Amino acid sequence: MAVVEDARGGGASRPVRLEEAVGVLTAARQVVLLAHVNPDADALGSALALGLALHRRGAEVQVSFGAPERPAESLRDLDVDGLVVTADEVVAAPELLVVLDTGSVDRLGPLAGRATTAGTTLVIDHHVSNEGFGTHYYVDPRAEATAVMVLHLLDAMGAPVDLPTARCLYAGLVTDTRNFRAASPDTHAMAARLLVAGVDAEAVTRPLLDTHPFSWLAMLSAVLATARLEAGEARGLGLVHALVEREHVHSGRQEEVESVIDVLRTTAEAEVAVVLKQVGERRWTASMRSKGGIDVAAAASALGGGGHRVASGFTLDGDAPAILERVRRALADAPLLG
Repeated sequence: MAVVEDARGGGASRPVRLEEAVGVLTAARQVVLLAHVNPDADALGSALALGLALHRRGAEVQVSFGAPERPAESLRDLDVDGLVVTADEVVAAPELLVVLDTGSVDRLGPLAGRATTAGTTLVIDHHVSNEGFGTHYYVDPRAEATAVMVLHLLDAMGAPVDLPTARCLYAGLVTDTRNFRAASPDTHAMAARLLVAGVDAEAVTRPLLDTHPFSWLAMLSAVLATARLEAGEARGLGLVHALVEREHVHSGRQEEVESVIDVLRTTAEAEVAVVLKQVGERRWTASMRSKGGIDVAAAASALGGGGHRVASGFTLDGDAPAILERVRRALADAPLLG
């Protein structure tokens, strides 16, 4: 069951009643909604969907994230009311801070301090590794996407799910469920409801999952040339990994860099796929994916990151070979799923 936790009290206080989270949201007149750095469709779509509802109730609303300066190109059309602001425009001490799809405060990047300066901080997330921060958090690891939780909140608020809101939620659902391949019957029913609201599934999905510039092919070729298969790793189930070096990270869109893992994970001989992306001289962020046999959230947590059991990540400083060795050790200790 989802829980609301008071971080100042040091532990889970009681089973959540959805109405408690709704009460926190609807009582505020000034709300800042934050996604994690480099927000994906679930993080930004969830923030915008909830932000739209609060804005229409009369609240002063800002939606933002620590980096980069602007949302990914494929997500910009979701912001129909102009709620997104740059990080340096975010109110210093908001009445209510809502943090979405973010497992730890450091994932807010330069905006992490707002979790301290805000009058109240409500975290809404579905990551099993969420460590609990702020004054309250509402976490449901069973939800396939944070968008699922936001739709429940909107219903409890009595907020209409019109076309702009439905598009934001559908973007989160389609990406976090891998085009509904990992969706429950209830989530398929939610998607059907959003389609009835007017969502054009092809128009929303194509820029998120099926559109890349021609230059992506050259980048992908260079990155896949670094791919290595280690059939004996990941508890004997196989590990495939590749490197996206800094020149490729900075030369293309965020969408292109993040799409590499979806190509690598198709390797038949590997249970786990890992892509290391160089974001600094010695800093690497990693995407980890499992096909359902190994808990990569546990492995990522051991490396200072977190996420879902089948989709996680982390950030480390060092040389790529040394980081990969740490990945091997973490996967060797990660629990089997099944």
